[in-house]
Amino acid sequence: MATLDDIARELGVSKGTVSKALNGAKDVSQKTKQAVLETAVRLGYFRAPRNAPSQKIALFVINMEYTKPEDFGYDVVSGFRIAAEPAGFLVDVIPLTRQMQFDCHYDDYMIQNGYCGGFLLGLSLSEPWLAEFSTSKIPAILYDNYIKGNPRVTSIGIDNEEGIEMAVHYLQSLGHQKIGYLSSDLNSHVYRKRYDAFSRTMQASGLIADDSVMGADFHVNICLTNHLPRLLENGCTAILCSHDVLAHSVMIHCLELGLRVPEDISIMGYDDIPLCRYTAPPLTTIRQKRTSLGKSAFSALTSQLNHVPIGTLLLHAELIERGSCGIVSEHVN
Repeated sequence: MATLDDIARELGVSKGTVSKALNGAKDVSQKTKQAVLETAVRLGYFRAPRNAPSQKIALFVINMEYTKPEDFGYDVVSGFRIAAEPAGFLVDVIPLTRQMQFDCHYDDYMIQNGYCGGFLLGLSLSEPWLAEFSTSKIPAILYDNYIKGNPRVTSIGIDNEEGIEMAVHYLQSLGHQKIGYLSSDLNSHVYRKRYDAFSRTMQASGLIADDSVMGADFHVNICLTNHLPRLLENGCTAILCSHDVLAHSVMIHCLELGLRVPEDISIMGYDDIPLCRYTAPPLTTIRQKRTSLGKSAFSALTSQLNHVPIGTLLLHAELIERGSCGIVSEHVN
């Protein structure tokens, strides 16, 4: 691990200048501070926080609710802390904004604040930091995002290929041959993975997988008013959704159209958020074990800190059968 002396020698400045630059001293120019930060990152320097009994980890959250037990991110954050804090790490949960990403590079932020590694939830494909992870030096664990070629970055998540295959094959076992798919915006690594997995699974099963049975949009109301009617007109007897909130909205809209669930249309979600148990009827879905996801993120991070460069860590999916899906014979009047 690099030291202050290493950075000072590299830049031809004093150790004191390096120390003051890293601590944000006002008598060091911004140009020197930036040069020190960039050199620290390149050399792999880590600065432990002053008087801290433990190493610090930053858990960044963006585009995801996590403060209440019913929120998707709540159990992921809890699982990470359950694993990290008894092991002697301090975990700071940080709401991440785009402005924060524009104001400071990931590596710079981590060094300036004394974090040994980060766990990032909810990054969309357009987030400024996501592009930095191809060359970043500070260990980073990304939930539902994948960066190729950087041994300091690990992707964790559920096996979405397995989950989608499980969902399609389950609906097939109920006799459904015309299965529709609705998704949120595809400017998300995970929703794109699920969308593509659905298309591949349907084709491999000899079923139709084209625009007549698939639709995606950032706005739920567009999925409901534009894509859902097209799927119904094209004879879909079951609809798989990219996440549970969308599935619940589809269920409500179908009921408003006079369709019975599951007698007239089967609806299936993905994620198994707490809401699924209380919809009417309760929602069949693919479960992500969110507490286990959080624990696996910490396991991946400790591997990174021990110089074991894990690329991808995927948990198995699990089918949760409830009341929103039925056999095709029940749909025939």
